[in-house]
Amino acid sequence: RAAEAAPMRGLFVTGTDTEVGKTVVAAALCAALAARGERVAAFKPVVTGIEAPSGGWPADHELLAAAASCAQTPEEVAPYRFGPPLSPHFASALAGVEIEPERLRAAATAAAWRARADRAPDTGDPGALICEGVGGLAVPLSDDYLVRDLARDLGLPLMVAARGGLGTISHTLMTVELARAAGLDVAAVVMTPWPDEPSPIERSNRETVERLAGVPVHGLAPTSPDDLAVAGAALPFDDWL
Repeated sequence: RAAEAAPMRGLFVTGTDTEVGKTVVAAALCAALAARGERVAAFKPVVTGIEAPSGGWPADHELLAAAASCAQTPEEVAPYRFGPPLSPHFASALAGVEIEPERLRAAATAAAWRARADRAPDTGDPGALICEGVGGLAVPLSDDYLVRDLARDLGLPLMVAARGGLGTISHTLMTVELARAAGLDVAAVVMTPWPDEPSPIERSNRETVERLAGVPVHGLAPTSPDDLAVAGAALPFDDWL
């Protein structure tokens, strides 16, 4: 593979499903790193559904571009962008566009190098790349290239975004198992939105996933883009980078 590993530290944020808060988690990490003065670049291989209502939040690539400290445009964050809310391989087929794995690897590596090159000299800031996947690990980006394959090619530690409520145990454990079977290093699970006063089932789900998966599980609950840096700073991301 052309890009065996990203040329710097970073995290790859995946999810147990679609609409589980991956972008919020990734943007919170970007914002927290940026808030403490670090150079951080964002990358998302494909954005779909940009014509769909956003529910008050910016589109994924726009939110990530705004949260990162590098001067990235939304188009630089996500090299492929499609209007319908569909799986990437289907959205690209309808648009007559081929998603090229090599272009994805090159764009991610370029973003990583950009963060490294933009950092101030002699500060000790190594820069970071926060990559957000699309849906779950088994989502096809093209006919024979999955999100899992991109995560493996980039070689970044994996963070799993998951819901806190009913159904999350099985979905999260299956995601962790698939990741480990592919040789990925699962750094943590982040459940979002995580309430200030979690219910008994939410507390049980968190404890059960942590015990059975053998990874730390944390909660994240930003209520708006303005809360991202504070919410992200509460996560022990230095342990995962």
